[in-house]
Amino acid sequence: MHVEVTKHDFEPKIVAFVCTWCTYAGADLAGTSRMQYPPNVRVLKFPCTGRIDPVFILRAFQKGADGVLVSGCHPGDCHYMAGNFHARRRFAAFRALLDFVGVDLNRLQFSWVSAAEGGKWVDVVTELTERVRTMGPMPEFKELEHEEQWSGAINTPELKEAYDSIG
Repeated sequence: MHVEVTKHDFEPKIVAFVCTWCTYAGADLAGTSRMQYPPNVRVLKFPCTGRIDPVFILRAFQKGADGVLVSGCHPGDCHYMAGNFHARRRFAAFRALLDFVGVDLNRLQFSWVSAAEGGKWVDVVTELTERVRTMGPMPEFKELEHEEQWSGAINTPELKEAYDSIG
């Protein structure tokens, strides 16, 4: 089956922070099943969504992401017992903070995708990409990159590589 790719004026950069056990496996299933979805997403794999620091999301926007996806195991199915419950509480508060500082919450999506839900991964990625594409680029945080006086270092090779690939 051949799917024709449409060229758009703006191609959003989407960063996806995903858990290893469920969402990453679901994305892998979509790929190995040859399901078609937009290639705009850069995936960062974490052991659990409970380990994703909200600063990573801000940093992704700062490094040029137009949209961010955080996705993990369905509540109750976490391989680390309650990690996704911690993530859900943390990100509920974080969304309120982003709204307060003026980030359009349509640029940020949280979802639960299991290892068996390759089709759901395709739907989530496609919907987020299309939504962000209609919103256009997000330049607000990029200006901070030049002015930043970063007090801490995010210096893991994986994060550096991922952030470098955004810009």
